[in-house]
Amino acid sequence: MLAILSDNRTIRQSGRAMSESTPAYKAPLFEPLARQPASHRISTVIEQKILRRSLRPGDNLPTETELAEQFAVNRSTVREALRRLESAGLVGREGGSKRLKVTRPGHAETASRVGRTLALDDVTFIELWEAMRAVAPRVAALTAEQGSAADVAQLEAIVSAVETARSADGAVNQVVEFFGKLAELSGNRVLQLAMQPVTRLLAPSLRRMIDRVPQGRTRILVAQRCIVEAIREHRPDEAESWMTRHVQDFRRGYELAGIALDTKVGIGSMAD
Repeated sequence: MLAILSDNRTIRQSGRAMSESTPAYKAPLFEPLARQPASHRISTVIEQKILRRSLRPGDNLPTETELAEQFAVNRSTVREALRRLESAGLVGREGGSKRLKVTRPGHAETASRVGRTLALDDVTFIELWEAMRAVAPRVAALTAEQGSAADVAQLEAIVSAVETARSADGAVNQVVEFFGKLAELSGNRVLQLAMQPVTRLLAPSLRRMIDRVPQGRTRILVAQRCIVEAIREHRPDEAESWMTRHVQDFRRGYELAGIALDTKVGIGSMAD
């Protein structure tokens, strides 16, 4: 019996010693690198050349055979890599040519991709509205600083089109055009790219608001005319102030129309 107790004490002491000497498990600092298909690696390498301006818009890419030799892969792997670059708008064919050239995606194409990404990410109307509230007033102010008589004439034509549109669809299309034109006239390409997908995704909610709130279109027209007048007079502070009120008015319109601001934007919005 004494021998058993002695053995138990020895086991317990041994266990304590092991627990004291064995360090606690630590999660690894780094994870194993993910294996990527060769086509992904090739498209990434070519993309980096384009972004670093080693390859410029209009430059011819080597042929599939030449790329396959340079990368030491099959032509089918190169073909898949080129398809990825083509879908991203970084390369393309001109005039039916079989030879791929480096291209630059247009603003509309880039905005469409951003819009689809936002829709797939389940962004809500309130998130879009908050982004618009942050961007649109600054766009109006910049346009007022440098807007010409020709710019004002373009904006006035859009405002008239909003007023005379026979349907909510037609009016909303012109409202989206008004914001897009303002962003273009601001001269800031970053703000232009930020504005386009936001206004396009907001279009369905604007349509429902105009349909359900009788004074909706009238209030939009009043704000647009005041913004255009501030641009004509080169008053950036006034243009910014009116645009802020204009965007805030959208939210009030949504609430009057019974539109839930936490509604997720659908992919169908990009078709509008």
